[in-house]
Amino acid sequence: MTEPLALRAGRSGASVPTSQSDGASGRQVIGSRIAVREAEKQYGEFYAVNRINLDIEPGEFITLLGPSGSGKTTLLNLLAGFQSLDGGEILVDGRPVHNVPTHKRGFGMVFQSYALFPNMTVTQNVAFPLRMAGIDRATTERRVAETLEIMRLSDHARKSPSEMSGGQQQRVAIARAIVMRPKVVLMDEPLSALDRRLRESIQIEIRDLHQTIGSTILFVTHDQGEALTMSDRIAVLDAGKIVQIGRPLDIYRHPSNRFVASFVGESNLIEAEIVQKRGTTVTLKNRAGHVFDAESRDAIDVGRVTVLLRPERVAIANEPTATSTPVTVTSAIFLGEILRIEAQMEGGDTLLIRCTDTARQPLPNVGDRLHVNWGPEDCWVLT
Repeated sequence: MTEPLALRAGRSGASVPTSQSDGASGRQVIGSRIAVREAEKQYGEFYAVNRINLDIEPGEFITLLGPSGSGKTTLLNLLAGFQSLDGGEILVDGRPVHNVPTHKRGFGMVFQSYALFPNMTVTQNVAFPLRMAGIDRATTERRVAETLEIMRLSDHARKSPSEMSGGQQQRVAIARAIVMRPKVVLMDEPLSALDRRLRESIQIEIRDLHQTIGSTILFVTHDQGEALTMSDRIAVLDAGKIVQIGRPLDIYRHPSNRFVASFVGESNLIEAEIVQKRGTTVTLKNRAGHVFDAESRDAIDVGRVTVLLRPERVAIANEPTATSTPVTVTSAIFLGEILRIEAQMEGGDTLLIRCTDTARQPLPNVGDRLHVNWGPEDCWVLT
Protein backbone atom coordinates (compact mmCIF):
# COMPACT_ATOMS: atom_id res chain seq x y z
CA MET A 1 0.00 0.00 0.00
CA THR A 2 1.49 3.36 -1.03
CA GLU A 3 1.13 6.79 0.55
CA PRO A 4 -1.01 5.78 3.54
CA LEU A 5 -0.76 9.22 5.13
CA ALA A 6 0.21 11.95 2.70
CA LEU A 7 -2.16 11.52 -0.22
CA ARG A 8 -1.87 13.64 -3.33
CA ALA A 9 -4.45 16.14 -4.54
CA GLY A 10 -6.69 15.16 -7.44
CA ARG A 11 -7.39 17.10 -10.60
CA SER A 12 -9.49 19.60 -8.66
CA GLY A 13 -6.44 20.75 -6.73
CA ALA A 14 -8.20 19.88 -3.45
CA SER A 15 -5.50 19.97 -0.80
CA VAL A 16 -4.72 16.96 1.33
CA PRO A 17 -2.57 17.39 4.45
CA THR A 18 0.94 16.01 4.53
CA SER A 19 2.23 14.32 7.64
CA GLN A 20 4.94 15.14 10.11
CA SER A 21 6.33 13.04 12.92
CA ASP A 22 5.47 13.65 16.57
CA GLY A 23 8.87 13.44 18.20
CA ALA A 24 7.45 12.38 21.56
CA SER A 25 5.51 9.36 20.33
CA GLY A 26 7.00 8.71 16.91
CA ARG A 27 3.56 8.64 15.31
CA GLN A 28 2.68 10.58 12.18
CA VAL A 29 0.75 13.81 12.72
CA ILE A 30 -1.38 15.66 10.17
CA GLY A 31 -3.81 17.12 12.68
CA SER A 32 -4.72 20.74 13.35
CA ARG A 33 -4.27 22.70 16.54
CA ILE A 34 -7.64 23.76 17.98
CA ALA A 35 -8.16 26.58 20.48
CA VAL A 36 -11.53 27.25 22.12
CA ARG A 37 -11.71 30.64 23.80
CA GLU A 38 -14.52 31.62 26.19
CA ALA A 39 -17.03 29.67 24.06
CA GLU A 40 -20.68 30.19 24.95
CA LYS A 41 -23.97 28.73 23.76
CA GLN A 42 -27.12 29.87 25.47
CA TYR A 43 -30.77 28.81 25.22
CA GLY A 44 -32.85 31.37 27.05
CA GLU A 45 -31.29 31.55 30.52
CA PHE A 46 -29.69 28.10 30.19
CA TYR A 47 -26.01 27.90 29.24
CA ALA A 48 -25.36 24.68 27.34
CA VAL A 49 -21.73 25.78 26.96
CA ASN A 50 -20.54 28.25 29.59
CA ARG A 51 -17.31 30.13 28.78
CA ILE A 52 -15.28 27.05 27.93
CA ASN A 53 -11.57 27.30 27.19
CA LEU A 54 -9.81 24.33 25.62
CA ASP A 55 -6.51 23.81 23.78
CA ILE A 56 -6.07 20.70 21.63
CA GLU A 57 -2.65 19.88 20.22
CA PRO A 58 -2.09 18.70 16.62
CA GLY A 59 -2.71 14.97 16.34
CA GLU A 60 -4.14 14.70 19.84
CA PHE A 61 -7.01 12.36 20.73
CA ILE A 62 -9.17 14.20 23.23
CA THR A 63 -12.47 12.99 24.65
CA LEU A 64 -15.33 15.15 25.89
CA LEU A 65 -16.82 13.08 28.71
CA GLY A 66 -19.91 13.86 30.72
CA PRO A 67 -23.53 12.97 31.48
CA SER A 68 -26.47 13.96 29.31
CA GLY A 69 -26.92 17.72 29.34
CA SER A 70 -23.31 18.46 30.32
CA GLY A 71 -22.61 20.35 27.06
CA LYS A 72 -20.26 17.90 25.35
CA THR A 73 -22.32 17.42 22.17
CA THR A 74 -23.13 21.13 22.00
CA LEU A 75 -19.42 21.92 22.11
CA LEU A 76 -18.78 19.38 19.33
CA ASN A 77 -21.56 20.93 17.24
CA LEU A 78 -20.02 24.38 17.72
CA LEU A 79 -16.71 23.04 16.46
CA ALA A 80 -18.39 21.37 13.48
CA GLY A 81 -20.38 24.49 12.62
CA PHE A 82 -23.79 22.87 13.15
CA GLN A 83 -24.52 25.53 15.76
CA SER A 84 -23.30 29.11 16.07
CA LEU A 85 -21.43 30.62 18.99
CA ASP A 86 -23.15 33.15 21.22
CA GLY A 87 -19.81 34.28 22.56
CA GLY A 88 -16.11 33.58 22.36
CA GLU A 89 -14.29 32.06 19.40
CA ILE A 90 -12.89 28.82 17.99
CA LEU A 91 -9.52 28.86 16.24
CA VAL A 92 -8.19 26.10 13.98
CA ASP A 93 -4.48 26.46 13.29
CA GLY A 94 -4.75 30.03 14.54
CA ARG A 95 -7.65 31.02 12.27
CA PRO A 96 -11.19 31.70 13.50
CA VAL A 97 -13.77 29.37 11.97
CA HIS A 98 -17.03 30.75 13.39
CA ASN A 99 -17.97 32.23 9.99
CA VAL A 100 -16.80 29.21 7.96
CA PRO A 101 -19.63 26.92 6.78
CA THR A 102 -19.56 23.33 8.00
CA HIS A 103 -18.78 21.85 4.58
CA LYS A 104 -15.78 24.16 4.16
CA ARG A 105 -14.12 23.39 7.49
CA GLY A 106 -12.73 20.15 6.06
CA PHE A 107 -13.52 18.06 9.14
CA GLY A 108 -14.31 14.36 9.08
CA MET A 109 -17.53 13.50 10.94
CA VAL A 110 -18.69 10.24 12.51
CA PHE A 111 -22.20 10.27 13.94
CA GLN A 112 -24.12 8.12 16.39
CA SER A 113 -26.24 6.97 13.47
CA TYR A 114 -24.16 5.53 10.66
CA ALA A 115 -25.82 7.78 8.02
CA LEU A 116 -24.77 5.49 5.16
CA PHE A 117 -26.42 5.65 1.74
CA PRO A 118 -28.49 2.43 1.56
CA ASN A 119 -28.46 2.33 -2.26
CA MET A 120 -24.65 2.48 -2.46
CA THR A 121 -22.03 -0.19 -1.92
CA VAL A 122 -19.33 0.14 0.70
CA THR A 123 -16.91 1.39 -1.95
CA GLN A 124 -19.39 3.97 -3.21
CA ASN A 125 -20.16 5.19 0.32
CA VAL A 126 -16.50 5.66 1.12
CA ALA A 127 -15.78 7.28 -2.24
CA PHE A 128 -18.61 9.80 -1.90
CA PRO A 129 -16.56 12.63 -0.23
CA LEU A 130 -13.85 12.26 -2.86
CA ARG A 131 -16.38 12.50 -5.69
CA MET A 132 -17.89 15.62 -4.13
CA ALA A 133 -14.40 17.16 -3.91
CA GLY A 134 -13.78 16.48 -7.60
CA ILE A 135 -10.92 14.03 -7.03
CA ASP A 136 -10.08 12.11 -10.22
CA ARG A 137 -11.14 8.49 -10.63
CA ALA A 138 -7.71 6.86 -10.36
CA THR A 139 -6.85 8.74 -7.17
CA THR A 140 -10.29 8.01 -5.72
CA GLU A 141 -9.95 4.29 -6.35
CA ARG A 142 -6.52 4.23 -4.75
CA ARG A 143 -7.58 6.20 -1.68
CA VAL A 144 -10.70 4.11 -1.17
CA ALA A 145 -8.70 0.88 -1.44
CA GLU A 146 -6.17 2.16 1.10
CA THR A 147 -8.87 3.25 3.52
CA LEU A 148 -10.82 0.00 3.25
CA GLU A 149 -7.62 -1.88 4.02
CA ILE A 150 -6.93 0.29 7.07
CA MET A 151 -10.48 -0.39 8.35
CA ARG A 152 -10.34 -4.11 7.46
CA LEU A 153 -13.21 -3.74 5.01
CA SER A 154 -11.57 -4.83 1.76
CA ASP A 155 -13.54 -8.09 1.67
CA HIS A 156 -16.82 -6.16 2.02
CA ALA A 157 -16.20 -3.57 -0.72
CA ARG A 158 -19.13 -4.64 -2.91
CA LYS A 159 -21.68 -5.15 -0.15
CA SER A 160 -24.54 -2.79 0.61
CA PRO A 161 -25.01 -1.53 4.19
CA SER A 162 -28.03 -3.82 4.67
CA GLU A 163 -25.76 -6.84 4.18
CA MET A 164 -23.44 -5.82 7.02
CA SER A 165 -23.45 -6.00 10.80
CA GLY A 166 -23.68 -2.89 12.96
CA GLY A 167 -19.97 -2.97 13.68
CA GLN A 168 -19.11 -3.27 10.00
CA GLN A 169 -21.44 -0.39 9.14
CA GLN A 170 -19.77 1.76 11.79
CA ARG A 171 -16.36 0.99 10.29
CA VAL A 172 -17.71 2.09 6.89
CA ALA A 173 -18.87 5.36 8.46
CA ILE A 174 -15.41 5.88 9.95
CA ALA A 175 -13.76 5.02 6.61
CA ARG A 176 -15.89 7.62 4.86
CA ALA A 177 -14.90 10.21 7.48
CA ILE A 178 -11.16 9.64 7.09
CA VAL A 179 -10.85 8.95 3.33
CA MET A 180 -9.89 12.59 2.68
CA ARG A 181 -7.33 12.38 5.50
CA PRO A 182 -8.88 15.35 7.29
CA LYS A 183 -6.82 17.27 9.80
CA VAL A 184 -9.70 17.02 12.30
CA VAL A 185 -12.12 14.16 12.90
CA LEU A 186 -15.18 14.72 15.12
CA MET A 187 -16.94 11.67 16.59
CA ASP A 188 -20.29 12.00 18.36
CA GLU A 189 -20.94 8.87 20.47
CA PRO A 190 -20.28 6.61 17.47
CA LEU A 191 -20.28 3.35 19.48
CA SER A 192 -23.39 3.77 21.61
CA ALA A 193 -25.57 1.52 19.40
CA LEU A 194 -23.16 -1.43 19.55
CA ASP A 195 -23.10 -4.29 22.05
CA ARG A 196 -20.40 -4.31 24.71
CA ARG A 197 -17.98 -6.79 23.15
CA LEU A 198 -18.17 -5.14 19.72
CA ARG A 199 -17.86 -1.69 21.28
CA GLU A 200 -14.67 -2.73 23.08
CA SER A 201 -13.24 -4.16 19.86
CA ILE A 202 -13.89 -0.99 17.84
CA GLN A 203 -12.43 1.16 20.63
CA ILE A 204 -9.10 -0.55 20.00
CA GLU A 205 -9.54 -0.13 16.23
CA ILE A 206 -10.18 3.61 16.60
CA ARG A 207 -7.13 3.98 18.83
CA ASP A 208 -4.97 2.14 16.31
CA LEU A 209 -6.50 4.21 13.48
CA HIS A 210 -5.49 7.38 15.29
CA GLN A 211 -1.91 6.17 15.45
CA THR A 212 -2.03 5.43 11.70
CA ILE A 213 -3.57 8.60 10.27
CA GLY A 214 -2.40 11.19 12.82
CA SER A 215 -5.50 13.42 12.66
CA THR A 216 -6.67 15.45 15.62
CA ILE A 217 -9.65 13.52 17.00
CA LEU A 218 -12.37 14.96 19.22
CA PHE A 219 -14.53 12.17 20.61
CA VAL A 220 -17.79 12.64 22.54
CA THR A 221 -19.07 10.00 24.95
CA HIS A 222 -20.82 9.49 28.27
CA ASP A 223 -19.02 6.14 28.70
CA GLN A 224 -15.99 6.54 30.95
CA GLY A 225 -14.58 3.19 29.78
CA GLU A 226 -14.40 4.48 26.20
CA ALA A 227 -12.71 7.66 27.37
CA LEU A 228 -10.11 5.86 29.48
CA THR A 229 -9.33 3.35 26.71
CA MET A 230 -8.76 5.68 23.77
CA SER A 231 -7.83 9.18 24.88
CA ASP A 232 -4.60 11.11 25.14
CA ARG A 233 -6.52 13.46 27.40
CA ILE A 234 -10.05 13.61 28.79
CA ALA A 235 -12.09 16.77 29.37
CA VAL A 236 -14.82 16.08 31.93
CA LEU A 237 -17.85 18.35 31.51
CA ASP A 238 -20.64 19.20 33.92
CA ALA A 239 -23.32 21.89 33.55
CA GLY A 240 -21.68 23.39 30.47
CA LYS A 241 -18.20 23.70 31.96
CA ILE A 242 -15.00 21.69 31.88
CA VAL A 243 -14.47 20.66 35.50
CA GLN A 244 -11.23 18.74 34.90
CA ILE A 245 -8.94 17.96 32.00
CA GLY A 246 -5.98 15.61 32.01
CA ARG A 247 -4.53 12.25 31.09
CA PRO A 248 -6.80 9.24 31.73
CA LEU A 249 -4.51 8.04 34.53
CA ASP A 250 -4.64 11.41 36.31
CA ILE A 251 -8.40 11.80 35.87
CA TYR A 252 -8.99 8.34 37.37
CA ARG A 253 -6.44 8.44 40.19
CA HIS A 254 -6.58 12.12 41.09
CA PRO A 255 -10.05 13.54 40.34
CA SER A 256 -10.46 17.18 41.18
CA ASN A 257 -13.80 16.91 42.98
CA ARG A 258 -16.65 14.62 44.02
CA PHE A 259 -18.39 14.85 40.66
CA VAL A 260 -15.38 13.62 38.69
CA ALA A 261 -14.64 10.93 41.29
CA SER A 262 -18.19 9.62 41.08
CA PHE A 263 -18.60 9.88 37.32
CA VAL A 264 -15.29 8.36 36.25
CA GLY A 265 -15.23 4.82 37.63
CA GLU A 266 -16.73 3.37 40.78
CA SER A 267 -15.80 5.13 43.99
CA ASN A 268 -15.82 4.92 47.74
CA LEU A 269 -16.20 8.43 49.17
CA ILE A 270 -15.24 8.43 52.84
CA GLU A 271 -15.93 11.37 55.11
CA ALA A 272 -13.03 11.90 57.49
CA GLU A 273 -11.36 14.44 59.77
CA ILE A 274 -7.78 15.59 59.30
CA VAL A 275 -5.55 14.57 62.19
CA GLN A 276 -2.16 15.55 60.80
CA LYS A 277 -0.51 16.64 57.54
CA ARG A 278 3.07 15.82 56.55
CA GLY A 279 4.00 17.08 53.11
CA THR A 280 1.60 15.44 50.65
CA THR A 281 0.49 12.77 53.16
CA VAL A 282 -2.52 13.41 55.37
CA THR A 283 -3.50 11.35 58.40
CA LEU A 284 -7.27 11.09 58.78
CA LYS A 285 -9.88 9.54 61.06
CA ASN A 286 -13.28 8.39 59.79
CA ARG A 287 -16.51 8.51 61.76
CA ALA A 288 -15.86 5.04 63.23
CA GLY A 289 -12.47 6.17 64.54
CA HIS A 290 -10.36 4.27 62.00
CA VAL A 291 -7.11 6.16 61.38
CA PHE A 292 -5.49 5.98 57.95
CA ASP A 293 -3.26 7.95 55.60
CA ALA A 294 -4.09 9.45 52.20
CA GLU A 295 -2.43 11.62 49.58
CA SER A 296 -3.26 15.29 49.00
CA ARG A 297 -1.75 17.99 46.80
CA ASP A 298 -3.77 20.79 48.37
CA ALA A 299 -2.89 23.03 51.29
CA ILE A 300 -5.41 21.51 53.71
CA ASP A 301 -4.49 21.53 57.41
CA VAL A 302 -7.69 21.13 59.41
CA GLY A 303 -11.35 20.24 59.07
CA ARG A 304 -13.38 17.48 57.48
CA VAL A 305 -12.70 16.26 53.96
CA THR A 306 -13.93 13.64 51.50
CA VAL A 307 -11.49 10.89 50.59
CA LEU A 308 -11.67 8.86 47.38
CA LEU A 309 -10.85 5.16 47.67
CA ARG A 310 -11.20 3.10 44.49
CA PRO A 311 -12.82 -0.33 45.06
CA GLU A 312 -9.96 -2.24 43.45
CA ARG A 313 -7.46 -0.66 45.89
CA VAL A 314 -9.16 -2.18 48.94
CA ALA A 315 -7.29 -5.28 50.15
CA ILE A 316 -8.92 -8.07 52.15
CA ALA A 317 -6.82 -9.44 55.02
CA ASN A 318 -7.32 -12.92 56.48
CA GLU A 319 -6.67 -11.66 59.99
CA PRO A 320 -6.93 -8.25 61.64
CA THR A 321 -3.79 -6.10 61.46
CA ALA A 322 -2.65 -2.82 62.94
CA THR A 323 -3.85 -0.96 59.83
CA SER A 324 -7.02 -2.93 59.00
CA THR A 325 -10.63 -2.12 59.81
CA PRO A 326 -13.52 -4.61 60.14
CA VAL A 327 -16.47 -4.60 57.75
CA THR A 328 -19.61 -6.71 57.39
CA VAL A 329 -20.57 -8.12 53.97
CA THR A 330 -23.97 -6.94 52.70
CA SER A 331 -23.69 -8.17 49.08
CA ALA A 332 -21.31 -10.37 47.09
CA ILE A 333 -21.56 -10.88 43.32
CA PHE A 334 -19.44 -13.11 41.07
CA LEU A 335 -18.65 -11.26 37.79
CA GLY A 336 -16.35 -13.80 36.18
CA GLU A 337 -12.82 -12.54 36.70
CA ILE A 338 -13.99 -10.04 39.36
CA LEU A 339 -15.68 -10.37 42.73
CA ARG A 340 -17.81 -7.35 43.61
CA ILE A 341 -18.39 -7.08 47.34
CA GLU A 342 -20.40 -4.48 49.23
CA ALA A 343 -19.76 -4.19 52.94
CA GLN A 344 -20.69 -1.92 55.82
CA MET A 345 -18.04 -0.20 57.88
CA GLU A 346 -18.47 0.23 61.61
CA GLY A 347 -19.47 3.87 61.22
CA GLY A 348 -22.27 2.92 58.82
CA ASP A 349 -20.53 3.85 55.56
CA THR A 350 -20.85 1.44 52.63
CA LEU A 351 -17.57 0.16 51.23
CA LEU A 352 -17.36 -1.29 47.71
CA ILE A 353 -14.61 -3.82 47.05
CA ARG A 354 -13.56 -5.23 43.68
CA CYS A 355 -11.00 -8.02 43.71
CA THR A 356 -9.69 -10.56 41.22
CA ASP A 357 -11.23 -14.01 41.50
CA THR A 358 -8.81 -16.76 42.51
CA ALA A 359 -9.35 -20.47 43.02
CA ARG A 360 -8.44 -20.14 46.71
CA GLN A 361 -10.75 -17.21 47.42
CA PRO A 362 -14.35 -18.26 48.05
CA LEU A 363 -17.22 -15.83 47.54
CA PRO A 364 -18.11 -14.44 50.98
CA ASN A 365 -21.61 -14.76 52.37
CA VAL A 366 -23.85 -11.93 53.51
CA GLY A 367 -23.10 -11.27 57.15
CA ASP A 368 -19.49 -12.44 56.97
CA ARG A 369 -16.95 -10.36 58.85
CA LEU A 370 -13.94 -9.23 56.82
CA HIS A 371 -10.85 -7.18 57.60
CA VAL A 372 -9.80 -4.65 54.97
CA ASN A 373 -6.96 -2.19 54.58
CA TRP A 374 -5.39 0.21 52.13
CA GLY A 375 -2.29 2.36 51.90
CA PRO A 376 -1.86 6.13 51.54
CA GLU A 377 -1.12 5.69 47.82
CA ASP A 378 -4.55 4.06 47.39
CA CYS A 379 -6.71 7.01 48.42
CA TRP A 380 -6.93 10.67 47.52
CA VAL A 381 -8.25 13.72 49.37
CA LEU A 382 -10.80 15.58 47.23
CA THR A 383 -11.11 19.35 47.20
